[in-house]
Amino acid sequence: MSWGVIFYLNKTQPIPKFGGEYIEGIIGQPLHINSVISQSNNTDEDLSQIIYNGLFKYDDQGKIANDLAEGYEISKDKMLYTVHLKKNVTWHDGQPFTAADVFYTINLISDPAYKSPLRVNWQGIETSVVDDYTLTFQLKISYARFLSNLTFGILPKHIWETVGPEKFSLTDLNLQPIGTGAYKFSSIQKDSGANIISLKLVSNPNYFEGKPYISKITFNFYLDEESVLAAFNRKEIMGINSLSPQKISSIKNVQSTVFHKLKIPRYFAVFINKTRNVALASDEVREALALATNRDEIIQKVLDGNGRPIFSPILPGMIGFTDNLEKYNLDVDRANRILDENGWVRGADGFRGKKGNLLEFAIVTPDVAELTQTADLLKAQWEKIGAKINVSAFSLFDVQQNYIKTREYDALLFGQILGSDPDPFSFWHSSQKKDPGLNLSVFSDGEIDTLIEDGRNEFDEGKRAKIYEEFQQKLVKEIPAIFLYSPDYIYPVNRSIKGINIENLIFPAERFANLSKWYIKTKRVWK
Repeated sequence: MSWGVIFYLNKTQPIPKFGGEYIEGIIGQPLHINSVISQSNNTDEDLSQIIYNGLFKYDDQGKIANDLAEGYEISKDKMLYTVHLKKNVTWHDGQPFTAADVFYTINLISDPAYKSPLRVNWQGIETSVVDDYTLTFQLKISYARFLSNLTFGILPKHIWETVGPEKFSLTDLNLQPIGTGAYKFSSIQKDSGANIISLKLVSNPNYFEGKPYISKITFNFYLDEESVLAAFNRKEIMGINSLSPQKISSIKNVQSTVFHKLKIPRYFAVFINKTRNVALASDEVREALALATNRDEIIQKVLDGNGRPIFSPILPGMIGFTDNLEKYNLDVDRANRILDENGWVRGADGFRGKKGNLLEFAIVTPDVAELTQTADLLKAQWEKIGAKINVSAFSLFDVQQNYIKTREYDALLFGQILGSDPDPFSFWHSSQKKDPGLNLSVFSDGEIDTLIEDGRNEFDEGKRAKIYEEFQQKLVKEIPAIFLYSPDYIYPVNRSIKGINIENLIFPAERFANLSKWYIKTKRVWK
C-alpha cells in the first residue's frame, strides 16, 4: 500500500480545483463600490478592483496590460489612440458590454457634477465611439502614460443612466454593484446600527478570462487593526487587507500564515508650505531640518525595519531614478552650524529665533499610528537643532477637507502613491498648487515645470529617464519637502490560499489583479 501511495504521488501532480471560500478582514466600511468615486476610500477601491474591469490593468509585475481592451494603436503624432474592445464580455446581469458603457463612464468622470477624483485626468481629451467595440481618444497634448488613465473600472450604462448627479453618491447601487469582474455581488449583512459587517461575492461563471477557482469571497469589516487581528488569530478570517509592520509579532498562527511583503510605489514625506511660515521659507532652515532627519531611526522604530529611506519623489527601480543627487544624510552638527552661521540664535528655552521670528512650526498629519509615531520622532529629532515643533493629528477626512484642500498647514506629513512609470505632474507642477491638484508643497519653479512637461511628452524611455534625473536633481536642491521612507506593503494570508503570484503592486487594491487564479482546493492528475 505504501509503495502504491508513493508511486501515485510521484506520477501525479496537484492542480487547482474549483470550490472553497476565502474570507478577508478589512479595516473600514464600504461606502461607494463605484469606480467613478471609489478612490477616496481604500475599502471601496479593494471591492471595485474585484467587481469592475478597466480597458487596461496593471499585471502582477506592475506593468500595463490589456483588460477589457483587445488591443490599441497610437497615431504617428502620438495624439490619437484607437482602442479595440473584447467582444465576449457580459455584465453580471447578462447584458453585453460595449463601447457605449466606456463612453458613458468617461462622461460621468468628466462632468464636475459627479465629483469624480479622476476628473483631472480627462481634461482636454475628446472621446469618440467608432462602433460597438472601438473607441478613439484624441489628446491635445501628447502624454506618454495615457494608457494608465484607462485603468479605471467601467460602469454599466443600462444600470446607471437613470441616476442623476444629485443621487449618484446616495443610491443603493453603490452597495449592490454590477460589473464585468471575476466575482459578482451576492449579499450584504448589517448590524442593528446599520453598519455593514460583511459582504459576499460569488464567482462569475461567465468571466471573460475563465471561471475563477474559488467559489466565494467574503469580506468582513472591522473598526480597527486590533479587531481584525483578533479575528485573524481566532481563524475567523483568512487574510487581512493590510498590516502595520509593528503588528507582525501579534500574529499567533505564524506557521500557517504567509506574509506577502511587497514594494509599492508609495512614499511618505513632510511637505513644506513656505507661504505659511517665515522660518520654513528660509533655505537654511529647510536644509538644517533635512540634515537633522534620522530616517533609519524612523524605519526601525515605526516600521520595524520594513521599509527603505528615500531622498526624492522617484523611487528605486522606477524610470529616471538616480543616486546622483544631494541626499542630506544625517548630520546634526552640520545642521547646527548652518543655523548658527545664518543668525538663528538659541534662546534660554533652547529654541532658535532670528530677528523676531521663531523657528517654530506645526506638522499636520492623519491620526494613523504610523504617521503620529513618525511625527513624534521628527519632533524629537528636530528639537535637537533648536526647532520648536507642534504636532496636530486629525482624521483622514479632516486632513483632506480642512487642510489639504485649503493648503492650510505649515508642514504636512502625508503619503503619495505613484505609478510604475512616474509622472510628477500632479505632485510638483505649479499648475497643481491648488485643489484638486496634489502639489502639497505649493511649489513653483519654471525650469522644473518645463522638465515635467517634457517628461510627459517623451515616449522614448531612455530620454524620459534622463529628463526625470534632471528633475530630481533640481527639485531636491530646493528642499520643498523632506522625503522620509517608502514602506513595505504587508499582506498576511493563510497558507491554504494558493496562486497569489504578486511581485509588484501599483496600488494595494491591485493585489487582486489575478484573483481568478487563486485557489484553495486541488486535485491530482497524471503527469
